[in-house]
Amino acid sequence: MARRRKMDPECKAFINSLLKHYQPKDAQDIQDMAEIFSRDELDQCSKEVLITLFLNLQEQMIEMNRKLDRLAEQLAVAQDHWYGRKSEKLDVIDGQLCFNFNEAEALLENIYIVEPVDEDVIPTVVKRKKKKEKRKEDLSSLPVETISHTLSEEELTDIFGENGWKQLPDETYMRVKVGPAKYTVEEHHICVYAGKTSDKIVKAFRPKSILRNSIATPSLVASIMNAKYVNGMLLDRIATDLRRNDVNISKQVIANWVIRCSERYLSPVYFRLHELLLTYDVIQQDETPVEVTKDGRPANSKSFMWVYRSGKYHTDRVIILYEYQKTRKAEQEEIIKGIEDGLTDKKK
Repeated sequence: MARRRKMDPECKAFINSLLKHYQPKDAQDIQDMAEIFSRDELDQCSKEVLITLFLNLQEQMIEMNRKLDRLAEQLAVAQDHWYGRKSEKLDVIDGQLCFNFNEAEALLENIYIVEPVDEDVIPTVVKRKKKKEKRKEDLSSLPVETISHTLSEEELTDIFGENGWKQLPDETYMRVKVGPAKYTVEEHHICVYAGKTSDKIVKAFRPKSILRNSIATPSLVASIMNAKYVNGMLLDRIATDLRRNDVNISKQVIANWVIRCSERYLSPVYFRLHELLLTYDVIQQDETPVEVTKDGRPANSKSFMWVYRSGKYHTDRVIILYEYQKTRKAEQEEIIKGIEDGLTDKKK
């Protein structure tokens, strides 16, 4: 512990007179005291004066903290007295052990007790009956391949003797089998015909392709969209899965197929559903914040995916539409514009 240096009597008298006039009583007094002494005045004070002032302030702060603790305790007691529960008949203090000799009488006062029945005390275990043919019902929508397991005539003769057996109803059980995805190449041959006595050339009918000069087929694009938007797979994983089946298609090509087919074949359906949705009396909408990369804005910029759907009373044709917007402003919502235009037309 550091030893205190002896103070000069004149310095001690000066400090006592100073503290006598500027003895702080609370935080405001300390602040006022700090405002009285300027930096120049403190620079002129000696080291002993500054140490004494600091020690005195420490004691004052400790005393203030004690007073604040006592005040907080008194406030808690007052709040419990004002807002605490007062309807209990048993005087029990929280945190203290209490022996209530009249607890039974207090609990039964003005209460009519009904004895419980046996079923309430010991509940009976209800055994659920297993639903028959449930497995067959679950698999009823799948095609069935029948596989028979038989014994040969020689084996039956060795077991029962000649003509010593008869066949009973088969014992059956079911298993579910799944095979890997199977990809095939369609090689179309368009027959070309030419006249023997003329220069006329005729080709057979050629079915239209989903995309011009592309190997994409409706089934292939549909499986990609299902994996992407229903199962939530990334395009890179879809391309990797295709490569495992010896189908080498890059994720850039897959992205091009998804965008072009959506614009060409799904946009008309979307716009038609939009028109039908505007004819409904009630339309519900909600938005969800999403993050989209490479849309011309800084990374982690917040965008919004809006959903619009018909009300619960339109059960004959339920319509649910999604719309992506960069902001939450109403002027960015194309569907809202259509609603406002419809309201304007009705007012006219």
